[in-house]
Amino acid sequence: MTAEWTPETLDALARFLRERDLCEGDLDVRRIGDGHSNLTFMVSDGANRVVVRRPPPPPTPPGAHDMLREARLVDSLRDTPVPVATVLARAQAGEVIDVPFYVMSFAEGPVVTTSTPAPLDRPETRRQIGEALIDTLADLHAVDWRAAGLGDLGRPEGFNARHLRRMGRLVADADGNPPPHFADIEAWLAAHVPLESGAAIVHNDYRIGNVVLAPKAPGRVAAVLDWELATIGDPLFDVGYFLASVPEADRPRTPTEDLGTAMLENGYPTRKELADRYAERTGRDLSNLDWYTALAFWKLAALYEYSRRRTLRGVGDPYYADQRLVQSFLEAAHRIAGLDEPPAAPEDKPTEETR
Repeated sequence: MTAEWTPETLDALARFLRERDLCEGDLDVRRIGDGHSNLTFMVSDGANRVVVRRPPPPPTPPGAHDMLREARLVDSLRDTPVPVATVLARAQAGEVIDVPFYVMSFAEGPVVTTSTPAPLDRPETRRQIGEALIDTLADLHAVDWRAAGLGDLGRPEGFNARHLRRMGRLVADADGNPPPHFADIEAWLAAHVPLESGAAIVHNDYRIGNVVLAPKAPGRVAAVLDWELATIGDPLFDVGYFLASVPEADRPRTPTEDLGTAMLENGYPTRKELADRYAERTGRDLSNLDWYTALAFWKLAALYEYSRRRTLRGVGDPYYADQRLVQSFLEAAHRIAGLDEPPAAPEDKPTEETR
């Protein structure tokens, strides 16, 4: 049993699955994935396997961890070229357990992060995997989101500037100013905000560790996972984020790049090769791509800094406590933008919670 489940909630889940002919008998529940937000579990009765997505235990911030929104989006993609699991059931908070959740089909295959398993570990298969990753992103951005019933999912007009402001507020002081080590890159981003390149479904966390690969060659994507943050926005936002997750040899790595070090193995395409393939597939102008990639690193720095402050107050995930994680993202953003290295973070001031 994992910490997120109690005997009572497991019994409730078992009844829910049994009533829908999804699982029978005693359940084996095992957490899968590397996320620090919504939680993913493999649930098996020995003969049947399904996947349950749920938020962490309460309390959860208002608007966060919207499982039913995620289920709706995944379900809307079932008849598109984008490979997704099948949504099998969903439940409101309080209907079965105290949080909402949904159940989806199990996609057979590995989730690759730090190394590519056999039989996918040949250079030509790794190249196919990399190409499939960027082709899947191109396919996602080609989906008619209005026809898919997702017209109310987001506001694509002004997406880039609005996202920059919203993320900046996570770490700004009472006067709206960024922390000193954030100031230079935030000013650069604000001065170079491009007009949106279009409007598309944006996954918002697309990287190799958030897909299931087909278990055998050729290298293919079997299912895209973790749609929690998806919205309607500028498709190049996804491209910049994906490229920011691809590590480069002989460069310092961010925590997100550490979750994709398999892509340093022989055969995987480089960032430039991936960007070139996307441009060829979509015809989009990538002349502002550095802005989107720098934005991705800066955004991750802001999210990690926000989470770090929560940890210092004793209410966050201890994973985020290390200031060096934040700094690694800022340094990467500065490199992409052509700026000097960011200054060191100021020392934390004691609070009532930390005295």
